[in-house]
Amino acid sequence: MASIASVCRTSSRGIGRQLRNHASSRAFTASAASPAAHNFTMPAMSPTMTEGNISSWKVKEGDKFSAGDVLLEIETDKAQMDVEAQDDGQMAKIMQGDGSKAVKVGARIGVLADSGDDLSTLEIPPEDSAPSKSEESSKPPPPEKKESSPSPPKQDSAPSKPSPSSSGASGTPQKQNYPLYPSVQHLLHTNGLSKSDADTIPATGPNGRLLKGDVLAHLGHINKSAPADVSSRITKLSHLDLSNIKLAAPKEKPKEEKAAADGKKEKAAKKSPEVKNVALPIRLTAVLECQKRLQDTLGVTLPLSEFIARAVDLANEELPRTKGPATADELFDSLVGVKNVYTSSGKTSRGGFVPEINTPGLLAAAPMKAKQSGKEDIMDVLAGGKTKKVASTRATKNSMATAMAENVFSVNAKSGEEKRARVFLERVKSVLEVEPGRLVL
Repeated sequence: MASIASVCRTSSRGIGRQLRNHASSRAFTASAASPAAHNFTMPAMSPTMTEGNISSWKVKEGDKFSAGDVLLEIETDKAQMDVEAQDDGQMAKIMQGDGSKAVKVGARIGVLADSGDDLSTLEIPPEDSAPSKSEESSKPPPPEKKESSPSPPKQDSAPSKPSPSSSGASGTPQKQNYPLYPSVQHLLHTNGLSKSDADTIPATGPNGRLLKGDVLAHLGHINKSAPADVSSRITKLSHLDLSNIKLAAPKEKPKEEKAAADGKKEKAAKKSPEVKNVALPIRLTAVLECQKRLQDTLGVTLPLSEFIARAVDLANEELPRTKGPATADELFDSLVGVKNVYTSSGKTSRGGFVPEINTPGLLAAAPMKAKQSGKEDIMDVLAGGKTKKVASTRATKNSMATAMAENVFSVNAKSGEEKRARVFLERVKSVLEVEPGRLVL
């Protein structure tokens, strides 16, 4: 038992001595921790963004920030956006200052460090936006592809990875920072190519993006120069060159055309028809007498304006035609086949004259509405007196006095239609002075 206890004490002393030595070695480490810094590149705020402008930095060199803090403001031709920090850290160095214009997406704009790093001993890393020349030279040269007769590719067996050829394509292989197009992904998967293989294919798309044509050219399915030719043609046609366009001098009209145009204007001014006024005095005594008889016998009052309107309508029928060409209305009526407008002889037509009367108080003097003779006032019947016919007699006498005066009827007639207008006025006069009874029915 004593021997066993001594052995245990000896082993415990050895273990304690090893722990003390290990603790002393950890406490007096001579090498310092290496601080890590990383580049801060221009972010793409949208899938179509290729470059942007730096409006202002919200942090300065040496400032610490937390996750979610705004580091800087970026503006494009469409919008202005804030860039927030994803993790805690500090700004080691600003490469692109305030107001920087046309900064490409992926270009280094600053260097970030962790919160506990010492910026005085921090090593600024090189820009890693593009592969260095040493990396490109270290890559083994691709094996040359032997040209053979075209044969359909065998997709059943495992496809071999063809090497990129830069004989016809103008694009350069570069790392694909953007997500690949679905068509490119499908083509790479079908032919057994990985994402790292896609970085070695010359890309001719915008901002170095890989297109389906680039993969087809890499596989040898199309001509090697086809993607570059299409890209150059699109680039050329996307800009409209207006530098050599000059305004054409206005063509001067020949003197003959100017003279003909001036002559047409003068003829049009001369052809404007002259309007003449044709007037005729007409008495309305017979019309008022007919109106009084109609009121006494039938108890109906026909206004004086109605007599005149009916007389005008009757006088416009079958007026003698003028020797001039047919009017637009007459030509239209003949085209649509309207009948009973012109007489069978074709020498007369309906007129459209509307006379003007120079007596303003003529229509006002005519009684608008009169009481029927059969109806008497109830007060007069109860009082046993006579009905009031004196006022009606006086109104009739006043109307007769107005009608005794000559009322001048006038119309405006175009040159050559004076005879037609005079025939119209004579018909109106004949109806109103001689036979106004025709206008009642």
